[in-house]
Amino acid sequence: MNFFKFLCCLFCIGFCTLTAQEESKAPSKKYTTLEIESANAPSIDGNLDDSIWASVEWGSDFIEVNPDENTEPSVQTKFKILYDQKHLYIALKALDPEPETITNRLSRRDGFVGDRINVLIDSYHDLRTGFLFTVTAAGVRGDEFITDNGDNIDESWNPIWSTKALIDDEGWSAEMKIPLSQLRFSNDQNQVWGLNVARNYFKNNEFSAWNRIPVGAAGWVSEAGELQGLKNIKPQKQIEIQPFIVTLLDSYEAEAGNPYADGNDFNLNAGLDAKIGITNDLTLDVTINPDFGQVEADPAAINLDGFEIFNRDQRPFFVENKNIFDYRFADNRNNLFFSRRIGRTPQVYPDTADEAFVNQPQNTKILGAAKFSGKTKNGWSIGVLESMTSKEFTEISTNGNTSESLAEPFTNYFVGRVQKDFNKKNTFLGGMFTATNRSLTSQVSDLRKSAYSGGLDFKHQWKNRAYFMEANIVMSHVQGSKEAIKLTQENLTHLFNRVDASHLKVDPNRTSLTGTGGRFGFGKVGGQHWNYNAGFKWVSPELELNDIGFLRSADEMIQYTNLRYRSIKPTGIFRDFNMRFNQFSSHDFEGNYNRMQYEIKGSASFINNWGIDFGAAHKPRIFSNSVLRGGPRWRFSQENFQFFFVGSDQRKKFNGVVGIIHSQAKEDNFSLLKFESRLSYQPTNALNISLAPEYSISKSKTQYVTQPDESTRYVLGTIDNHTLTASVRFDYTINPNLSIQYYGQPFISRGRYTDFKYVTNPVADQLKDRFQNYDANQISINGDDFQVDENLDGTMDYSFENPDFSYVQFNSNLVLRWEYIPGSELFLVWAQGVASSIESSNGLFEGFQTGILDQRPQNIFLLKATYRFIL
Repeated sequence: MNFFKFLCCLFCIGFCTLTAQEESKAPSKKYTTLEIESANAPSIDGNLDDSIWASVEWGSDFIEVNPDENTEPSVQTKFKILYDQKHLYIALKALDPEPETITNRLSRRDGFVGDRINVLIDSYHDLRTGFLFTVTAAGVRGDEFITDNGDNIDESWNPIWSTKALIDDEGWSAEMKIPLSQLRFSNDQNQVWGLNVARNYFKNNEFSAWNRIPVGAAGWVSEAGELQGLKNIKPQKQIEIQPFIVTLLDSYEAEAGNPYADGNDFNLNAGLDAKIGITNDLTLDVTINPDFGQVEADPAAINLDGFEIFNRDQRPFFVENKNIFDYRFADNRNNLFFSRRIGRTPQVYPDTADEAFVNQPQNTKILGAAKFSGKTKNGWSIGVLESMTSKEFTEISTNGNTSESLAEPFTNYFVGRVQKDFNKKNTFLGGMFTATNRSLTSQVSDLRKSAYSGGLDFKHQWKNRAYFMEANIVMSHVQGSKEAIKLTQENLTHLFNRVDASHLKVDPNRTSLTGTGGRFGFGKVGGQHWNYNAGFKWVSPELELNDIGFLRSADEMIQYTNLRYRSIKPTGIFRDFNMRFNQFSSHDFEGNYNRMQYEIKGSASFINNWGIDFGAAHKPRIFSNSVLRGGPRWRFSQENFQFFFVGSDQRKKFNGVVGIIHSQAKEDNFSLLKFESRLSYQPTNALNISLAPEYSISKSKTQYVTQPDESTRYVLGTIDNHTLTASVRFDYTINPNLSIQYYGQPFISRGRYTDFKYVTNPVADQLKDRFQNYDANQISINGDDFQVDENLDGTMDYSFENPDFSYVQFNSNLVLRWEYIPGSELFLVWAQGVASSIESSNGLFEGFQTGILDQRPQNIFLLKATYRFIL
């Protein structure tokens, strides 16, 4: 699709969007609460027999949301709400004519298993932000912070509140006690909050709500009813202090002669976390000498394309309220802020002698961090984060002599985010700014001295938020030495050194880079059957975000369109189904037409609650600017891609999903065959066992190998890559506050290379014309190296290392978690890990034996205790 056709497409879709007719919306329900004296507050035991509950009426008449929207649900639900100057009290009654069939499975907090009721409180009443409190029939708590009208859900939010549930002859009931200090609201004398109560009737897989949530609603926070009657409540200035202590013992196999690997390391650490309510709606989070370790290791992966693998952050300080700092501008990965940059693995590794022993820190120590966030009654969302990391040194021992080398300098990180809603909360305008500043020395002069980025974003919605138009733009500016900026220009994200790129050139004298990126789009997200969106996004060659953000690649302009159809009522054998069509194309800033892709995919759930997911894609044009790592633009053959998954009824004690993914390029350029499955078994209400094995076979005739130092050739090979992995989990919940969890993941990946070749015409129409194979007389193996005598003169022209690999890894952890009083926890952790490279001639299961079972694993034993004071 050329640019003119794309503009015509945007005009047509935009015209239809702007001229769309207003859709009527039913009036919201209203519930009126009543203030009580604290001395008369109900006991939180799950019984609804306290006389004070008779002071208010039941909220009832729930409406089915799924599967048959806007009909009478199979069973009804009721609720009551009271309040005093410190707490909100909620009574819930889930009617069920067969209480003996109620599913009351235990899980950890936020497990959401079995029959449950959700209470949504939009105390900002901005129609897009909410606090969600959940209780299951087993009394398990759940709590989430909702933003962007339900598009972003923060499960890490863990407020202090209490709940109890019990099963009786009429169904099951529950009571909630929510401190007002855990909510954010204005200081108006008469308050009106958004409110909705929803129930998941597990037995029928049915979802109902007090205030109707229509099929095709643009979100679900905006569909809440109103909670009225809140008068003269005083905002609570929350002050919470949580000291902690951590002890860690690391046991591993000692290395003879290595003074840094004697087999055991012990560490004792203590620190303090604090949460301070500056105003009723703005909170300051502070951490001193924090414990920022991850209990669960990142999943293992093999990276053959050279790009950084994206792994989500699991550290509580950064995960909680992360949505307010989110600024995705070009796709779901590229972001101005990627919190894993703070405390990252040190970036500088020293040059050492072969006989030297090296002790390289795994992470950079975070000295402290502070986070100021919240939303005001005037519609301002504010987020400010400041963090400092210390210097880190690599210790080096050479023949008994020890020295240190700076591995990471002292660094300061700053993130500021602001957003304002206006026009009756239908329009949002925001901005973001980040700064990274390092105290450099000559040892780390290859790092950038400073990095700044900023962005502006805008979104306007109309017709009951069914239609939208959005835009954002970002800019970055990085500074450093000539060496640092030269490395930036040549790294895989930018590749200014591409030999065939007329618009790019490495300038060895530059000491800064400035780039831009952004997105413009519009579409329809509300309504019943049809939704669509279209847009354009770009990343300039000079944009650099990876000091505190995440950017995979630059030099790209992408046009995209998406169309979706979904059912609104059960039809025939289907509970629901939907179909999607996606199309995108991409160019680089030189004007090269690099990519075209068409994809169709769908999903359906059946009356018996089984489901399927399927899809197929056609990629008629695939060019890559990065596959040759600074070499010329490379062409892949056309590709066809398919997937199909089938899942059983997720309510059953034994359930699972199995699927297949297949990709095949023309001329047998490359292929992928992958089998996935996820199996779950619940033998008792307290125990859940799950297994998720995966096996893949990936082949390519043109896998990049290297560019030898002595040659201008770009060497490729035919790779046969087999990968086997599985995730295993055991969750045993003694009660909602005490649980034991086990997680383990074996991972084996083996790659064997044959038929080495070098690039000749990288963009030729036919695959055979893009390269020239080495014949048997030109290439030979000598130890771990392949030697090439290309001109057959008897002298080696260049060589490269044998790229075969077989990588084995096993990570596991066993965690006991006890919330002994609300907000205070005790963790006992046993983590185990082993990683090794083995002979690539071994089979996968043989590699499991030699690479995992025959190795001594690293064992880490950790005890962490916290105690939360509320002032």
